[in-house]
Amino acid sequence: MSWQVRVEHSTGYRYGNPVISSYNEARIVPQTASGQVTLEADVRTEPAATTYRYWDYWGTQVTAFDIHGPHQELIVTGRSVVQTASGRGRPTNVPRWTALADEPVTDRFVEFIRPSHSAPDHPELADTARELAARHTPDEFVPAVGDWVRERLTYRHGTTGVHTSAVDAWKQGEGVCQDFAHLALVLMRAAGLPARYVSGYLHPSADAAVGETVVGQSHAWVEGWLGDWWGFDPTNGVAVGEQHVIVARGRDYNDVPPLLGVYSGGSSTSLGVTVAVTRLG
Repeated sequence: MSWQVRVEHSTGYRYGNPVISSYNEARIVPQTASGQVTLEADVRTEPAATTYRYWDYWGTQVTAFDIHGPHQELIVTGRSVVQTASGRGRPTNVPRWTALADEPVTDRFVEFIRPSHSAPDHPELADTARELAARHTPDEFVPAVGDWVRERLTYRHGTTGVHTSAVDAWKQGEGVCQDFAHLALVLMRAAGLPARYVSGYLHPSADAAVGETVVGQSHAWVEGWLGDWWGFDPTNGVAVGEQHVIVARGRDYNDVPPLLGVYSGGSSTSLGVTVAVTRLG
């Protein structure tokens, strides 16, 4: 059963000295694709700025804006209402490993098979991927990768950052959702399964009451190509469903940062991020 969800995502920066000008990109507008429909979307800034939108190479809607004039604080808030897609079971009629290794597939999805900056190749992880693939069909492989990742990573805030690679998190044995996703990507790609990184939001309760606003989460998961893209959340060990709101897809986090920019002036002294989600129906 699909849901209708309202999301409010606010990011704030405070600067030690006035910033003279800044140039920014926000990727916080949910996508309309794969059964999900964005019904309303709005991005506002404080100080107020004129915004314009475009779609980047990966199909993500980007809200760009620049501010010229001294300011010591910047707040970017995205508000959206989304009809999410109902949960999908494990796909049927999935290509075999031999079909996934054929040239038409490897050429078409080369960007999602090759290692990326935050999901680099590693010989020990590649050996693990081959061992898992030898014991599982491709559709079984994706959940098996999620199990393997959860056995080796403890979910812990503050131990990794946006520049932490999958290998770094694996060696530390802890991380957050983006680390779980990056490590899953390493294994999936090493086995020859096209895989991409997905960023978005997660409603924390499967039994959410209609109309109740709760603290949500910026979240990350993966999609594997099994004849069609299939979403799986390795942090929680579940197929992607109505609690997940898709914002952006790419090779890894570096293709989908929620807020990216440059500025001239004082250094940033604080950053606050809040996400509130409401099930509307």
